[in-house]
Amino acid sequence: MFDSVLVANRGEIARRVIKSVQASGRRAVAVYSEADVALPFVEEADEAVCLGGAAPKDSYLDVQKILAAAAIADAGAVHPGYGFLSENADFAQSVLDAGLVWIGPDPSVIRSMGNKINARNLMQGAGVPVFAGTEDSVETVEAAAVAAEQIGYPVMIKAAAGGGGIGMQVVRGPSELGGALEIAQSGALRSFGSAEVFLERYVDSARHIEVQVLGLADGKVICLGERDCSVQRRHQKVIEEAPAAMLLPEQRSRLHQAAVVAAESVGYRGAGTVEFLYDVDRGEFSFLEMNTRLQVEHPVTELVTGVDLVDAQLRVAAGETIDLPPRVEGTGHAIELRIYAEDSERFFPSPGTITAWREPVGEGIRIDAGYREGNVVTPHYDPLLAKLCVWGKTRHEAIARTRQAAVDFVIEGPRTNLDFLREVLATDEFVEDTHDTGLAARLRPSKKKE
Repeated sequence: MFDSVLVANRGEIARRVIKSVQASGRRAVAVYSEADVALPFVEEADEAVCLGGAAPKDSYLDVQKILAAAAIADAGAVHPGYGFLSENADFAQSVLDAGLVWIGPDPSVIRSMGNKINARNLMQGAGVPVFAGTEDSVETVEAAAVAAEQIGYPVMIKAAAGGGGIGMQVVRGPSELGGALEIAQSGALRSFGSAEVFLERYVDSARHIEVQVLGLADGKVICLGERDCSVQRRHQKVIEEAPAAMLLPEQRSRLHQAAVVAAESVGYRGAGTVEFLYDVDRGEFSFLEMNTRLQVEHPVTELVTGVDLVDAQLRVAAGETIDLPPRVEGTGHAIELRIYAEDSERFFPSPGTITAWREPVGEGIRIDAGYREGNVVTPHYDPLLAKLCVWGKTRHEAIARTRQAAVDFVIEGPRTNLDFLREVLATDEFVEDTHDTGLAARLRPSKKKE
């Protein structure tokens, strides 16, 4: 159906997608900004087209430039990676309208799951567990107060169009509600162009568990296991694991089934992730959101299942048959560390020239990197440098290998969060698998300005 794929992204995910595209016998086309001309993904593609200026709005977020690049390179399909335009329904529709293959779910699915209020309501209607929350947007303090009393404090205010933890506000009592609502609404408008927010029951001690699904061309949805993404800083994941070792077999089965039902209820096609929050104290799961794209942490699923998820995306988009069981069983345990160009104390971005880059080697180690020695990390984009992914026969072995690999990974020039990641790997909470999403905050309490 298509013999070439334009990768509408940059850095490590562009390299990752290019690798599978080329392995499938297709031509890989990269697009890049002026700031990224020296990055490895540009060199490794079969063809590369410059989009222009360094700012995302002038390059990776410019739909018309990306479509023009596809025409120049005679690309037959577009893979969006993650971030940027990957969950933009209008972009997906523009790709289809241009006569190209969109490697992802139908634009209508992206749109329906992109609004968190709509997604919650759809999932609740499908029988997927959802924590108490509002079914409509909350616009006034009065309406928020009524909803909060019904839900029960503490509550979380979230942006309906949000993601990445942006604009989320925890409210523990009525006196905090007005200020938190204003902050959430203004932050949502600034970041997402919509001030729509909703309320949901807040969980103090929670695990963040997500399930990888794959919607096939024939309409079936298969499950490729779950990941534990509970180590987060500022609501953003930094360490992920597969499987979630703390789950009991019956819990795992219910979680997988709920994810499949969620995907089937919207006619999902391609690789997607259904995210859940697990209330440790109550032992309850709740639907959080569905990411209608490839996840940053997909390598840990690939390491335990042996399934190339990007190749699966290509095959689904091409209408090919994929011979996989309804539930793919994994082997061993995998851990991913997200290595950022940021300091290990306050997580501030740290751009600069990479003066040394030495990757660890050894059994079970996989590196997905966007940079190499001599490259410049600019302030224009997310500061993710690489993903250190490690497999072991057991969680204990995976942790031991990951610890050593994190010591052996040398990056000089920009500051990195490697010291913080090493510290997490050494905590009793992480080793004993008793941690929750508050681990990073306990290790790095917020420092108030003097």
